[in-house]
Amino acid sequence: MNVYFHTFGCKANQYDTERVRQAFDSGGAVVVDDPALADLAIINSCTVTSESEVKLRRFVRHVAKTGHAQTIVMGCAAALDDGAIAALPSVRAVVPNADPDDVLRAAGFANVGARHVVRQRGGKSRALLKIQDGCDEHCTFCATTLARGNNRSRSVTELVAEARELAEHHAEIVLTGVHIGTYGQDVGRGACGVTLGQLLERLIGAIPGVRFRLGSVEATEVDDTLARLLIEAPRHLAAHLHAPLQSGSNRVLKRMGRHWYTAESYRARIEWLAERLPVFGLGADVIAGFPGETKDDHHASVTLLHALPFTYLHVFPFSVRPDAPAAKLSGQLQPEVIRARARELRELGEAKAAAHRLRRRGRTADGVVTGRLKGQVEVMTQDYLSVYLDTDRWDGRQRFEVIVN
Repeated sequence: MNVYFHTFGCKANQYDTERVRQAFDSGGAVVVDDPALADLAIINSCTVTSESEVKLRRFVRHVAKTGHAQTIVMGCAAALDDGAIAALPSVRAVVPNADPDDVLRAAGFANVGARHVVRQRGGKSRALLKIQDGCDEHCTFCATTLARGNNRSRSVTELVAEARELAEHHAEIVLTGVHIGTYGQDVGRGACGVTLGQLLERLIGAIPGVRFRLGSVEATEVDDTLARLLIEAPRHLAAHLHAPLQSGSNRVLKRMGRHWYTAESYRARIEWLAERLPVFGLGADVIAGFPGETKDDHHASVTLLHALPFTYLHVFPFSVRPDAPAAKLSGQLQPEVIRARARELRELGEAKAAAHRLRRRGRTADGVVTGRLKGQVEVMTQDYLSVYLDTDRWDGRQRFEVIVN
């Protein structure tokens, strides 16, 4: 059986797809890179915005027209499917999770029993390590909690073992999940109350030769242990945070259900870190045009984004998710207002990114190879900059010092 994989969404989804890919590989399937050559297409879905589901449906129809493959849709959007995905052309099954055994059964495999991924294909120097799944918060714009359930942490022992195997082939390991700052708070599966910072201490102690990187983590969940590692262990933990902000207005944050921080507490933690990190990659998610967002609220976001040393922004125009509480909030904004505010935020993010790159140009950085394309090697620095080298200048190492160009 020829199987094609496609992933929408976050790094946690990418990790889940790799687990399923390995299960099919172990079952004797042949992974292909063209849906036209596939007997089966497996699509890992995302539900973070309504647009992500539009893209999913469009892609499923494309696969159906491209060849003869049947399709299995798994993941977050699949978990919330009301029958619309199942009714799409050539859809064989909708699996409301990303469990390899469930996907194998849906594909008709009799022998199941996949384990967590410890190898990631393609010769890439960076690997993903999912440390937890689910989220205990209930942000009003988000349907992920409905799709993935509550926080569930993997055990330290299991994570160290998987990281050891990943380190045999990868120079960087990215810790990912749905809400990684809450790692260990569920005291489940052997995590036993270990915090994210303590987990990183264990991982660095056990595997000192690789560079770890944090996935998306809340600014106010960067505790003293994490902060110390960022400051004192630059060879072991990349000087980079992706710290979701969503809004710089406390009134809007409250309407979003993001009760665990304010604009002031977010700013204080980021400024404290920035003062102590000579090199610092800083990104954030920001939502433009949330229901009830006034001009003053938008201005508060712009002001905070200007004030902090962001090096890139991910801007999301608010879109109604029928399953999320925000769909019922008053003050829904006109699409043209949302687009204009999103455009302003994106332009600010682009200016911040350009300024950071200019500051770093000509400086040395700790680089890890992330890919090869058209005669060049792409290298990622500790502060999340991509640097490109001609292949003939590369000596084959996964990790080396590079000059930012």
